[in-house]
Amino acid sequence: MKRLFALMIAALAATAAVEATRAQTRLVVYTTLEQEFIDGFRKAFEADHPDIRIDFLRDATGVITARLQAEKATPRADAIWGLAVTSTMVLDAEGILHPYRPAHFEQLRPVFRDPKPDPAWFGMEAWSAAVCFNTIEAGKRGLPVPKTWEDLAGPAFRGLVQMPNPASSGTGFFHVSGWIQMMGEEKAWAFMDRLHQNVASYVHSGSKPCRDAATGEFPVGIAYELLGAQLKTRGAPIETLIMAEGGGWDMDVFAIVRGTRNLEAAKRLADWASSRKANEMYAAFATQVAWPGIENRMPNYPAGVEESLIRNDFAWAAANRARILAEWTRRYDGKSAPK
Repeated sequence: MKRLFALMIAALAATAAVEATRAQTRLVVYTTLEQEFIDGFRKAFEADHPDIRIDFLRDATGVITARLQAEKATPRADAIWGLAVTSTMVLDAEGILHPYRPAHFEQLRPVFRDPKPDPAWFGMEAWSAAVCFNTIEAGKRGLPVPKTWEDLAGPAFRGLVQMPNPASSGTGFFHVSGWIQMMGEEKAWAFMDRLHQNVASYVHSGSKPCRDAATGEFPVGIAYELLGAQLKTRGAPIETLIMAEGGGWDMDVFAIVRGTRNLEAAKRLADWASSRKANEMYAAFATQVAWPGIENRMPNYPAGVEESLIRNDFAWAAANRARILAEWTRRYDGKSAPK
């Protein structure tokens, strides 16, 4: 009798577990963030909301953007959690995003808030232009330490620079957009013509140039400051250089996809992603987060980043993105890495 009772209890427990699983809502979330970070976000959110499960799809900025555009009529994603704001604003203009003002929207810094009355996105954290410079490889080759973007276009760096492809990488695009905003169209394209002679390849990842500089595959990687600091802390022989003229920057944002069948669950995710708790997690890999008062003293973070940030016109960059990428592709796509 006791054995029968135990078997009945076990069967009931198994049935309850199956029913609980069936009751869970599964959200498909597109992201460009590094895997190590999104795993932490998933665990933290699901611990607070056990009735919701997240399935992340991670890829490069250009790939995620094109995928959402292609899926507009039949969306497969419920939300975006970590995509460049310049790409997100393009999606918003095309009617791909569902407006929603999350619970903590007003607590976020103004620059991280969609300024429209019915906001379609909010920012998480920002990252900015930097150069990852392998000191060992530079020493072997007698390379000077570049101090300006123009230095990187000099003959000493012929074939030794790797850069993200702006058509597929948000990091690559904010560099190109930043140069145009800093220099003006004519001077910026002339500069990129000179830089192109020194670029070995344009890769389809914003992190690969810095990672390859860290391993010595290339002595110079045009990248972003956060990864350079992280890799140096892990022991890579690199310096994260901020160019004297300053540089472009971008921010990762959250948005709900229009047409989601799980709107209420997506809103709960948006509320959580805009919270102080989430911003404290963003601060684990970024020094500039949306929620004020959260500090992250990242080891080996380069000096002068805040002063280097250009007055970035995100609306202009989003409106001109297609035109800029078409011109960039016409001029430089011959050195793009295979996809």
